[in-house]
Amino acid sequence: MKQKLEGQIAIVTGASSGIGAGVAKEMAKEGATVVVNFPVASTKNMAQVVVDEIVANGGRAVAYECDVSKEDQVKKMFTDIVSTFGTVDILVNNAGLQKDAPFTEMTLDQWNFVLGVNLTGQFLCAREAIKEFLRRGVNGKSKSAGKIICMSSVHEVIPWAGHANYAASKGGVMLMMKTIAQEFAPMKIRINSIAPGAIATPINHDAWDTAAHLQNLLKLIPQKRIGQVEDIGKAAVWLASDDADYVNGTTIFVDGGMTLYPGFEGNG
Repeated sequence: MKQKLEGQIAIVTGASSGIGAGVAKEMAKEGATVVVNFPVASTKNMAQVVVDEIVANGGRAVAYECDVSKEDQVKKMFTDIVSTFGTVDILVNNAGLQKDAPFTEMTLDQWNFVLGVNLTGQFLCAREAIKEFLRRGVNGKSKSAGKIICMSSVHEVIPWAGHANYAASKGGVMLMMKTIAQEFAPMKIRINSIAPGAIATPINHDAWDTAAHLQNLLKLIPQKRIGQVEDIGKAAVWLASDDADYVNGTTIFVDGGMTLYPGFEGNG
């Protein structure tokens, strides 16, 4: 049976751990050659572990260092990948981070750092990907000329006190995604977002590391389980595949119902 992403080249940013690693592994299972992006040399070994696991399971992957908030590095990454593999078919704009603080104590550096990676990084990578999609056009691997999946968050719609920079970045991702999806849909380029809820990753370890913390978290999730990276990876595979060919400019919430406002479930 043909794999859903057979023969396609996928760049997954921030893929050395967490959701990015989960997406990279799921896409490799479906036949994509995956570029496992990592930001700095100190995370190279983590990225290589992801690559080695993919290869051990019969997939294809390489690690690539690039700080997505730096324009010159992003341009070089796309130039190098196109030179090596011929093109790019899929971009998963996953790289993201948090630098939390009460709003009146948040520094400009904290604000700029989070917006630089979470929003500007997605802009820079999407811009280079779209240039390549337009250059190449539809090539027979997919019905689309190219696919971009922006990793957003439930906090593109749910306010989050103490995390103004993060929430602002994800709200920005949502409208950037919709705007460029509108602009490039006529060129057969599909651009969508995934908005994870609570997923068990290192970035939020302290929210589920003990039974008490986990039970408190589950109050926010109607499905009463924390998500796994595979939940996001499988959604990303579907969005990147021709099964989702008529899906463009939308956010898929993968959150166990977190956006159903569970605080109201007993107040009817």
